[in-house]
Amino acid sequence: MSGTQVNNPLHGIKLEKIVTDLVEHYGWEELSIRININCFKSDPSVKSSLKFLRKTPWARDKVEALFLDTFVH
Repeated sequence: MSGTQVNNPLHGIKLEKIVTDLVEHYGWEELSIRININCFKSDPSVKSSLKFLRKTPWARDKVEALFLDTFVH
């Protein structure tokens, strides 16, 4: 099974780092504008966002896509 993640730029990057880096770069307010989900709008925290994103694949996909667009060119 080695080599299955060769072309995945997110391989080895934890979701917590993705959320933390986006918050540091954009801030919660701008992040909630870019990705319209309540965990970024209403009393946001990394912990609550991680809990939501881990059980909501469509939202996680949007967060990962923004991370790639922002930091991985």
